[in-house]
Amino acid sequence: MLETKRLIIHPLTYTQLVKYTKCDNSLEEELNLNKTCRTILPELKEALEQTILPNVADTTKNYLYSTLWTAISKAENKMIGDLCIVGEPNEYGEIEIGYGTYEEFQGMGYMTEIVGGIIEWAKKQAIVKSITASTDKTNTASFKVLQNNNFSKVGENETNFFWKLIFANH
Repeated sequence: MLETKRLIIHPLTYTQLVKYTKCDNSLEEELNLNKTCRTILPELKEALEQTILPNVADTTKNYLYSTLWTAISKAENKMIGDLCIVGEPNEYGEIEIGYGTYEEFQGMGYMTEIVGGIIEWAKKQAIVKSITASTDKTNTASFKVLQNNNFSKVGENETNFFWKLIFANH
């Protein structure tokens, strides 16, 4: 578990992920949180079913590199968004992140704080040397999160920008 100024960032176990997918507040009850109005976008639902849940269930893998890290507002005692690391570091020590803030909490700087918390965690992992991410070119808020955390734009295609943060101390 990580802590930032306003947030607790909690990596979900397999059973917690299963509760998360139900969107019935059973996860919030387990974590003693206030109820959250959240929906799972089709892309995340597919990722949960195809990749995240099977990887977290695989005991040969470190689940922290596959699970959702849910962010909890200390002030409201509510889940406000999620971040996922897309698998264990590759041969270059890179991890990829994806993230989203629940609609009622957008525009408050939470995701910048969540990504910052994950960066601090990742810097302490000896095998992690950099973090990558991609954003839709039209999603200004998403790439501002990365810019605010000192990511550099390293490429683009028709629809996306590609970003990278390299740790100087590795």
